[in-house]
Amino acid sequence: MSRILLLLCLLGMFPAHASEKLTIAAASDLRYALDDIITLFKQQQPAADVRVIYGSSGKISTQIRHGAPYDVFFSADIQFPEQLYAEGHAVTQPQLYALGRIVLWSPQQNMTGIELSQLTTMPFRRLAIAQPAHAPYGQRAKKALQATGVWSAVEPKLVYGENIAQTAQLAQSGGADIAIIALSLAVFPELAKQGYQLIPAELHQELTQAYVITRHGASNSSAQQFTTFMTNKDVLAIMQGYGFELPASEQQGRRE
Repeated sequence: MSRILLLLCLLGMFPAHASEKLTIAAASDLRYALDDIITLFKQQQPAADVRVIYGSSGKISTQIRHGAPYDVFFSADIQFPEQLYAEGHAVTQPQLYALGRIVLWSPQQNMTGIELSQLTTMPFRRLAIAQPAHAPYGQRAKKALQATGVWSAVEPKLVYGENIAQTAQLAQSGGADIAIIALSLAVFPELAKQGYQLIPAELHQELTQAYVITRHGASNSSAQQFTTFMTNKDVLAIMQGYGFELPASEQQGRRE
């Protein structure tokens, strides 16, 4: 009898389905889409312990170089995971997961039909973009404004968000009248109350987005499970619902 009691105690101390903690660092354009994906993931993996840190791709990349304990990195620009992989900070080659788009948006007025060239004649105090120094969406916003020929005119009115989600918040809080933000944020119901204008993709370098498993996450089985889950047809549908374009490989063959 004592042996049976001891066995039961041991089983209670070491549950058979203990979850391995998964820490994801993600570009903030994924704030809403990835939250929905994680909810779906947990429905299939009830014991999953997933934590997400959102920020700008450039800053997250720097944090990983300095040993930040992130298992998976979802970047808004493939160049950052490519650099991490080349430097030995990632153990998987960058995997494309989406193509992003930028839009002209305002919490105060419908921007549908408004072109960037019209910004020079519109009455506004501040225009918010993400910080081009480390945020891919900010880099593309700057390039689009330059390509349109309005950069020098609007630069004195610019305010900068640390990442693309903070850029949207700047406008929402009254810190800016207009913002250039990610389409994936503009379609979220709270932000979609006012119409947005899609900025032509030919005005800037493509926002090719990719993820890697970091060196820290090399032995984390949950990291592999989650990245594999990203090819699930329901996940791909969520991404499309938030305005992301899928890489050609995902459009051709979706995994069940």
